Amino acid sequence: MVHPSAIISTESVIEKDVVIGPFCIIESGVTIKKGSVLESHIILKSGVTIGENCYISTGCSFSSDATRLDFRENKSTNSDHHVFVGNHVHFEPYSTVHGSVFIGNNVWFGSNVVIHHGARVGNYCKIFSGAIVGSIPQDLKFEGEESTLCIGDNTVVREFATLNRGTKHSNTTIIGKNCLIMAYVHVAHDCRIGDNVILANSVNMGGHVQIDDFVVVGGMAAIHQFVRIGKHAMVSGGSLIGKDIPPFVNAGRYPVQYEGINRVGLKRRNFSSDQLNRMHDIYRILFCMGYAHGHALEEIEKSIPESVEKNEIMLFLKSGENRGIIKGIKI
Repeated sequence: MVHPSAIISTESVIEKDVVIGPFCIIESGVTIKKGSVLESHIILKSGVTIGENCYISTGCSFSSDATRLDFRENKSTNSDHHVFVGNHVHFEPYSTVHGSVFIGNNVWFGSNVVIHHGARVGNYCKIFSGAIVGSIPQDLKFEGEESTLCIGDNTVVREFATLNRGTKHSNTTIIGKNCLIMAYVHVAHDCRIGDNVILANSVNMGGHVQIDDFVVVGGMAAIHQFVRIGKHAMVSGGSLIGKDIPPFVNAGRYPVQYEGINRVGLKRRNFSSDQLNRMHDIYRILFCMGYAHGHALEEIEKSIPESVEKNEIMLFLKSGENRGIIKGIKI
């Protein structure tokens, strides 16, 4: 079912039950698998594969050539760039894909989304209108090297979020599974975001930030480069985060500081009262008793019984190299 105004190369592969609308352009080296529907004015350039039962709305453009959009991409000599779109993927109007891109199954894209070279999008994700996925780093040291941005399954990226790919430092930026990245969030180069993380509206982070699983960061928080935030932490909106935030805590105020353990969030995730009490005892020694950091760690090792929570906290506290740890509340 091909509209007579469509231009289709004889060297493309079009499987059965494909619908191609008016004024579409399909170049050589394109594969469109069975059951997919292309509306009008769609451009598929060489090196594009569209999976089964996809729906591509008006005005979308897919190209495996990264140099057409990213002005510093021309360093790459890789001739094997390919756009691969999985099965049951939906694109709203005027979204564009450029360069080597992999998109999993059952993904939904809003209108005017831009997917850049190096993007890897997992299954069942939703990317809302105006989001920029995989753009080059805002780092003057970036020289066009090959790198990626990886988004895990079931993650939602809301309107106008900007997600940068990595640099030669680590070659990748990672956003985990089941995350919610709200509107206007900026995830910079080489960041590592774990699973089940929520970043509220307009959270902005520098490069190399590490956010572990189940963290919630409130809206308009600013996170300094190389900062780490431990598992199950809750950070207040509007915080200026310049130091590491250890696991299981609430952090807020100005400057950002320890405000107790994240009892509400931890109870929702079925942590027991005994576990909460152990966390409280550890952080009472670290933040409330006036010990120097090294002395506090020695006291925790000596006086707190072994547990999974203690091991998690101590590993975090001993592995920090760049920013130091937040302070306790001044009384």
